[in-house]
Amino acid sequence: MSGVLVLLLGVAALTAHTLVNAGRWLRRPAAPPAPVDEPVAVLLPLRDEAARVTPCLRALLAQRGVPGLRVVVLDDGSTDGTADVVRAVAGDDPRVTLLRGAAPPPGWLGKPYACWQLAGRADPAATALVFVDADVVLAPDAVAAAVTELRAARLTLLSPYPRILVVTAADRLVQPLLQWLWLTFLPLRAMERSRRPSLAAAGGQFLVLDRAGYERAGGHVAVADKVLEDIELARAVKRAGGRIALADGSRLATCRMYDNWPQLRDGYIKSLWASFGHPVAAAVVVALLLLLYTAPPLLAVGALAAGAVPVGAAAAAAYLLGVAGRAISARATGGRWWPDSLAHPVSVVVLGWLTLRSYHLRKRRRLTWRGRPVT
Repeated sequence: MSGVLVLLLGVAALTAHTLVNAGRWLRRPAAPPAPVDEPVAVLLPLRDEAARVTPCLRALLAQRGVPGLRVVVLDDGSTDGTADVVRAVAGDDPRVTLLRGAAPPPGWLGKPYACWQLAGRADPAATALVFVDADVVLAPDAVAAAVTELRAARLTLLSPYPRILVVTAADRLVQPLLQWLWLTFLPLRAMERSRRPSLAAAGGQFLVLDRAGYERAGGHVAVADKVLEDIELARAVKRAGGRIALADGSRLATCRMYDNWPQLRDGYIKSLWASFGHPVAAAVVVALLLLLYTAPPLLAVGALAAGAVPVGAAAAAAYLLGVAGRAISARATGGRWWPDSLAHPVSVVVLGWLTLRSYHLRKRRRLTWRGRPVT
């Protein structure tokens, strides 16, 4: 019984932390914002995104409140006609510049090098840089709201996390874990105030930076070989003395990251090993997650079947508190919370499997993404 009570208290503490983060510390950029009176460069790296780029680029060209907005698009070796789609959408709009990217040199991964090329070709007058992925569709005031929040909070880097669109069962099981993990385990206010680079998080789908601070941090040169270049860039900003913050961007942007299970599986597998670091640390974290969030419903069923009602009730309470934490994070970030939160223990099992697979493939040097080796 004492062990189950420890589980119950642990889950209760984490759910309380989720509630505080979501209700008090999570930034929410104002909408509609005041017009932005500084030049802003929106930077869009593309590799084989012909099927996705149209809504993304149209949304960028429909931005309001940013008269100094310019869009720089880089075609990173696409073979599916991505550049032709960009030309068709942009037409003769003078705000859009289309670049042909070079192959990454030794020591560089593809996306950091694409972003570095984009930053180098942005309008020299631009004082804010906005990196956007092709699977992101921005609301009309998104850039203005994000840049306004960046300046009002005196930040160097702001990561407004988009609302992740979920369609398939795999989406619904795995994708909400992204927001749940950082709302549950990351102290948001401490992250903003602390100078420790290790206390950092960011999402590369929609990333807003002060250009001077970006350059002081070394830009993407500082993260040239990093799989999680977004988080590593946030750490580089901190090392250079800058401030970072996460924000709820669910009203500003939507993102459909993967179209099917193979894409989702491979997308997570390529980077989970970098999220956890040493395999021993990963094993400890995964074991703890399974103990806290997957064991309680199993214990509840077993204990109630055996007639141990107090133990079963405590385990059931731990399960329901875990479900509550998942629901809180989903509601705070525009996600689907019902009935998906009830399957949270299954989500944690899937995350554990993906993590194991990530380390397995990395050890065998078989990790690739978009046709390029990851390690």
